[in-house]
Amino acid sequence: MRIGLIGTGRIGTFHAEVLSRHPAVDALLLADADPDRAAGAAARTGATAVAVDDLFAGEDAAGGPPDAVVICSATSAHAGLIARAARAGLPVFCEKPIALDLPGTLAALAEVEAAGSVLQLGFMRRFDAGYGEARAAVREGRLGRLHTVRAVTSDPAPPPAAYLPLSGGLYRDCLVHDFDILRWVTGREVSEVYATGADAGPAMFREAGDVDTAAALLTLDDGTLATATATRCNGAGYDVRMELAGELDQIAVGLDDRTPLTSAEPGGPGAPAKPWPGFLERFAPAYEAELDAFLRVARGELANPCDGREALHALRIAEACEVSRRERRPVAMTEIPGGRT
Repeated sequence: MRIGLIGTGRIGTFHAEVLSRHPAVDALLLADADPDRAAGAAARTGATAVAVDDLFAGEDAAGGPPDAVVICSATSAHAGLIARAARAGLPVFCEKPIALDLPGTLAALAEVEAAGSVLQLGFMRRFDAGYGEARAAVREGRLGRLHTVRAVTSDPAPPPAAYLPLSGGLYRDCLVHDFDILRWVTGREVSEVYATGADAGPAMFREAGDVDTAAALLTLDDGTLATATATRCNGAGYDVRMELAGELDQIAVGLDDRTPLTSAEPGGPGAPAKPWPGFLERFAPAYEAELDAFLRVARGELANPCDGREALHALRIAEACEVSRRERRPVAMTEIPGGRT
């Protein structure tokens, strides 16, 4: 397969390295708004650097258009690139989000649906072994009636200040992963949210109109209660967990010898010797698995495991949380446009 990849920043370069060693990839074409950055990534991965326009036109040194496209560009470019690939009839894998707002998301999805093309979104937690086991435990009834879910996402250090105004905010940029995996693991929909946030950390969050720490109480459509918390300032390390409690049993995802958590109990577990430093290290196998799945989807061998509508549902929950935080009230999901009709 000939794969085109657009955007060679941190996650784009990681994906390029994965694709460069995948046995199904015969040629890898890298494009970036910064040609020098694309050339550097191509040199490191044995790929070919091309311009974005040439990628879609199939005008590269190796000749011919790609069989599929992977989008890892700046978020502001996602929707336009998705539409362009759809009109070209190319299957697309895109890092979340499709867009930072609902109108942009819905417009891009309309392009995909009109073209009858494929769009897979990068919610890598769906490919993590722990979350997969949790999903099986819930679906098979091993926990009994599920009554409580607790989701945690904590970054070890804030991103650069320049990133914050472009991120969409903590709910859309970070907690959206928790909202997606909550739906995927439980098989339930969120019916109502109540959210709040704090900007007591570095001043750059207040200047960007964002928060550095957030919490949301989510009521699922079967009455299960879920909490989702996130922070950009967790100095102990990168911490992503999910706890699921039922009438029969209780399990945790992300609890291992690298979880940055220290017991306060005498004789309890101490701090990990090598806490997770970031998302690429914690979810490396999941990232590889999702790209492998995408190549199989593009070849027609696998049903799409995370299409664009899944991203829309997670974004709607994030939007509801933003409304709740701003207006200090519970928000029913029926208030947010873009739901199922």
